[in-house]
Amino acid sequence: MQTENAIKEMVRQKYSEIALQDKDTNAASCCGAGGCSTEVYNIMSEDYVELEGYAKDADLGLGCGLPTVFAHIKEGDTVIDLGSGAGNDCFIARSETGPSGKVIGVDFTLAMIDKARKNADKMGYNNVEFRQGDIEKMPVGGNMADVVVSNCVLNLVPNKKAVFAEIFRVLKPGGHFSISDIVLTGELPEKFQSAAEMYAGCVTGAIQMDEYLGYIQEAGFQNITVQKNKPIIIPEDILVNYLSQEEVQQYTSIDTAIRSITVYAEKGAKGSSCVPGGGCC
Repeated sequence: MQTENAIKEMVRQKYSEIALQDKDTNAASCCGAGGCSTEVYNIMSEDYVELEGYAKDADLGLGCGLPTVFAHIKEGDTVIDLGSGAGNDCFIARSETGPSGKVIGVDFTLAMIDKARKNADKMGYNNVEFRQGDIEKMPVGGNMADVVVSNCVLNLVPNKKAVFAEIFRVLKPGGHFSISDIVLTGELPEKFQSAAEMYAGCVTGAIQMDEYLGYIQEAGFQNITVQKNKPIIIPEDILVNYLSQEEVQQYTSIDTAIRSITVYAEKGAKGSSCVPGGGCC
C-alpha cells in the first residue's frame, strides 16, 4: 500500500504532465497509452461552455461536476477553489462575485499554478489569485471565505478528514461550501486499487459515500445536502487495461459503484455546531 507522500508525489507528477496539455490532447489519449475512449479523468467531466466566465484555455476537462452552479455565490463574496487547476472554476466564480469579490485558487501542482496565473493575466483579472499549497493545510487565513468550491479533487487527497477540517477553518461563520467529487456506493475491483492512473482519475481514491458525508458532519458542518448524484460509467476499452475480459463482464453486469456527487454544507453562524463526541449532545 502506498504511503500518503507517495500518493501525493504520484498525483503531482501526473497533473504536472496534464498541465502541459490542452483539453483536446487530454481527451484524445488514454492514461498515456493512446487509442481508447478518453483518459480516466476525462470520462467524468461535464460541459462548462455555456457558463458565464468560461475560459477555454483554463478548461482541461478534469472535473466531475459543476459546483459553482450550486454554490450560491453572491456579488462581493470571497471564494476559495480547492484544486484550482488551470483556473476554470475560479473564473466562473469570479463572474458571480464580480469585481468587488475575490477568488483564491489553491493547487498542489506548480505547473497548474503557473498555467492558471497566465490565464488570469490574459483576461486582466486583478481579483483572482492562485496559491500553491496542500489543501490539507491551506495557505489561507481562518474565517475569511464566504464560499468554498472544489471539483473532483478530494479523491486525490489521502487525508480527506483533514481537508474538511480545513474548509471549516477557512470559512466565515455562516459560510458554506459546494463540492463535486467521486464517491462509492459499493466495492471496486481489487485491481483498481493498485493502479496509479485510476487514482489520478479520481476512482481508486474514492471512499464510501456514507463515510464521506460522515467526515463532513464530524468537521462540524450543518445542513448537509447532496445537490446532485449521478453514476460514472467507465467504458470497457478503459476497463480492459486493468481487468480480464471475464472481470470486465462481471463489473459491467452490476450497478455502478462509482458516483459523482455535488454536496453542500454550511458552517454555523456562530462558527461551531454540536459535533458527536464533542460533549454538547
